[in-house]
Amino acid sequence: MNLYTNLSNAFNHFPEKEAYIFLNESTTYKELHRMVNKFAHSLSKQGVGKGDMATMDEEGYFYIVDRKKDMINVGGYNVYPREIEEVLYDHPDIVEAAVIGVPDESYGEAVKAFVVSKNETLTEDELKRYFDDKLVKYKRPKFIEFLSELPKNTTGKILRKNLRNIGQQTQVK
Repeated sequence: MNLYTNLSNAFNHFPEKEAYIFLNESTTYKELHRMVNKFAHSLSKQGVGKGDMATMDEEGYFYIVDRKKDMINVGGYNVYPREIEEVLYDHPDIVEAAVIGVPDESYGEAVKAFVVSKNETLTEDELKRYFDDKLVKYKRPKFIEFLSELPKNTTGKILRKNLRNIGQQTQVK
């Protein structure tokens, strides 16, 4: 059974839902056998978890939604940072954006956005109002922090781990 068949069978049981992607091919295991300790958390009977969540449309095309470890659980609802970041990038004053989950006493997690703006007068309240007609309430950031730049690695990838360290200092009530 190939990857497509495995995925499409899973999606046929759960249409219009996100699903975690597993690879179940011998070449995958050959590559990982020397690094079992590093990848032990991603091994299961279904295969090797790649960390991606995906959906499948009616025609059988797969779409990566986001990374599972980045998913935010707001009161039982799955919130994918990428969706919120795309809305932020549509704002004319936003240069960079990243979204994480922060602890919330009522909902488990709340959405926090880190943004770099080219407009120094842009406020948190203005940005929150921007979301009103673009996202359902539970997906809207409860906290927005403006930074001069987002932390990145040497290849330019935004370092969410560093943002989580900053964000965990925020407890939204």
